[in-house]
Amino acid sequence: MKIKLVRSPIGTTQDVRRTLRCLGLCRMHQTAEVAETPTLKGMVAKIKHLVKILP
Repeated sequence: MKIKLVRSPIGTTQDVRRTLRCLGLCRMHQTAEVAETPTLKGMVAKIKHLVKILP
């Protein structure tokens, strides 16, 4: 599954920023490819307002 950071994490909680960092997203418009495990799907669901899931 590919995810892209489309909104800035400025103003979000530290927990959200840690989740982004664990998924490998540091900068705006950066794309990361992660496995589709239940753990990572939960992390993506937590930050769905900041990312876009790519096909």
